[in-house]
Amino acid sequence: MADGQNLTTEIRLPASRAGEIARGTLRLLAGLGYHGVTEMTLANNRRADIAAVGPAGEIAIVEIKSSVADFRSDAKWQDYMPFCDRFYFAVMADFPQELIPEDVGLIVADGFGGAVIREAPVDKLAGARRKAVTLRFARLAACRLQMVNDAGWTDRQVSLT
Repeated sequence: MADGQNLTTEIRLPASRAGEIARGTLRLLAGLGYHGVTEMTLANNRRADIAAVGPAGEIAIVEIKSSVADFRSDAKWQDYMPFCDRFYFAVMADFPQELIPEDVGLIVADGFGGAVIREAPVDKLAGARRKAVTLRFARLAACRLQMVNDAGWTDRQVSLT
């Protein structure tokens, strides 16, 4: 594929802390009118843990942190911010929230749901970037839906660009 993303890799939430955070965060976002996908590769080749689109077309990206070590070893999270209107970290309740920078949103989640502890500041995307991210999101979501509905289909001919 042109962007290096293999869509035939089945995306399932792992039975892990990160998987539980993802599940609860996706449920929370859906309740807020945002619907998301996991593991979406962006144009800069970074992979967002969760990318979601809201009712007015706004884009939110959520970076999941399952431990303090995971958070401290991550130097790439700021690379996601140019591709969203809102950026959040999602953690479990036992994560020390004071480690999360004040200028981003904070979600606390578990395997059943979550809560927005701190709303993410809005930094509106330019129209061309919004269109590109939205198209990438839509094509990824549609491809995954087709994979679910047609078990024998592969994406060898599909490109997200």
